[in-house]
Amino acid sequence: MKEQKIKDIEFAAGRWPLNPDLGTIVFIHGSGGTNILWQAQVESLADEMNTIALNLPGHGRSDGKGMSRMADYANSVSGFIKSIDARTPVICGLSIGGAIVLQLLIDEPENYKAGIVVNAGAKLKVMPQLFETIEKDYPGFVNSMYSLGASNKTDPAKIKPLADSMLLCPPEVTRKDFSACDAFDVREKLNGINIPVLVMTASEDLLTPIKYGQFLRDRIPNAAMVNIEDAGHLSPIEKPDNVASAIRAFIRTL
Repeated sequence: MKEQKIKDIEFAAGRWPLNPDLGTIVFIHGSGGTNILWQAQVESLADEMNTIALNLPGHGRSDGKGMSRMADYANSVSGFIKSIDARTPVICGLSIGGAIVLQLLIDEPENYKAGIVVNAGAKLKVMPQLFETIEKDYPGFVNSMYSLGASNKTDPAKIKPLADSMLLCPPEVTRKDFSACDAFDVREKLNGINIPVLVMTASEDLLTPIKYGQFLRDRIPNAAMVNIEDAGHLSPIEKPDNVASAIRAFIRTL
């Protein structure tokens, strides 16, 4: 991967500059995380498309202090995509990243070829205890990713690079991420999304159970769903090949 920074946003690219003859997929990470979540897919899918994984404002080496409104994150991602001249890309996000994808497909569908929503939902209510843990025991919150974020079948060594990067994220930025999730609710707007959408779920996701994905599939007119077995909320690093294969198959249908 090639690390770059444009207009205050850090990103990793499978190739840079973009090949204008190829389509582009833009990956968005989850709350408090970084683009390391998508490293395997950025590398493995670069053989047939431009692959970009950004760091949201305040995450990694991206400037800013995070945002507490999903619309603000969506505007930031939209501006970044325009700045790299990625014409009608596919946008793919996990958790808050998936919510950002939904927000963009609702607000400006003409700018995207398709969307991929991974382990997310149309409404993302957050337990009050989570905010308390972030404020009082941030390392404890990050350590919970090994148990709450992943399947018990997943080797903890796969989670460690992401967990290490999360420890470097300011707790206030992570708290804003979850505040944005807590206020997010687009359940009544899903039927207005008319471009292709792939909904990805994971069989052992404790944070966004399969029923969240089923709700999206049933209410987005042109949606398909794929479930990743033996994986939890962090399926892109738990089952990187399975996730990449599902994305590749979906892209080829476009």
